[in-house]
Amino acid sequence: MQQPRDFSLHGAVDLGARQAAAQRRQQAAKAPDPGDQAGAPSGHVIDVTDQTFNADVVDRSRTVPVILDLWAEWCGPCKQLSPVLEKLAAEADGAWILAKVDVDANPQLSAALQVQSIPMVVAVVAGQVVDGFLGALPEADVREWLAQIMQVAEQLGLAGQGPGPAGAEADEQDGEHEAGAQAAGAPGPGQAGPGPRPDPGRAAGPGPGMSRGGPGPGDAFADPGFGEAQQAMERGDLDGAAAAFEKVLASAPGHPAATMGLAQVDLIRRVNSYDQAKARRDADDNPGDPDAQARVADIDVAMGKIEAGFDRLLGTIRQTSGDERDRARVHLLKLFDVFPPRDPRVTKARATLSSLLF
Repeated sequence: MQQPRDFSLHGAVDLGARQAAAQRRQQAAKAPDPGDQAGAPSGHVIDVTDQTFNADVVDRSRTVPVILDLWAEWCGPCKQLSPVLEKLAAEADGAWILAKVDVDANPQLSAALQVQSIPMVVAVVAGQVVDGFLGALPEADVREWLAQIMQVAEQLGLAGQGPGPAGAEADEQDGEHEAGAQAAGAPGPGQAGPGPRPDPGRAAGPGPGMSRGGPGPGDAFADPGFGEAQQAMERGDLDGAAAAFEKVLASAPGHPAATMGLAQVDLIRRVNSYDQAKARRDADDNPGDPDAQARVADIDVAMGKIEAGFDRLLGTIRQTSGDERDRARVHLLKLFDVFPPRDPRVTKARATLSSLLF
């Protein structure tokens, strides 16, 4: 059977989210509304994807600090924080770059960053994570945090190129350009800002949501095997992609992006082996057959109907017992591996699974 027309490896986890993200990028590319005062100059705010992360974040951070804004369309607090970050990026005028990551549209990057909740903001300087925070902070707190980041950048020998009044006080109304530039590189007065204070001595340490010793964003895609996997995925070479992901896992057991990538490859392999029409007929005729239900759950998840796929197997677990129930459970856990561990849909399905089993 040929691969479904609208199916791709990168889109396996949520084709709908990726399509919506593409539409948002197209809208963002249009000329800004003159009445939109929050619009940032082109180049100071960029959209980052799984494929462009190395060039747009890791490489760029060696010349200018990059602030990652991890968000999703369904996230209310993200819609409060993102405009603040975009406003400050416009003020900074190139002193630092805001890189926005739609976590739904870029699941491999989300897994590599081990995103546990959003909004999540991470500062990358000289190819290293230096600090980060979770949640929608007030503008004054974000300004103070950015000032600390600029101080770290200066200590690491990386001075911002733009005038950037990003660290200016929130109540500074005179708009003096030089004063703003000086404030961008100095910590704000008063109490310490939100989140752990950056320390150049720990620049290579883990960022928020990352365990020490685990891959950070700078090295998440550094293994050449991961690059091979990405290229194989683009070619549609599933065997090559699987072999490359396995090579990454051999050198870095538990690598989150490679684990998820291999799970996606396995999902595509299974779906490509199915006669989809027959699979759906079999599932309709045999509602208690865990294997028949698992095949349709695979198809649903592959085509972006995530919750429908999960609910199908949860329903099978609810009405079966013994070996049949266990087969449905194991297959559901296999589908969970296709997503970042903290994906809200996975979290919800895990909670339901626990209630059914215990």
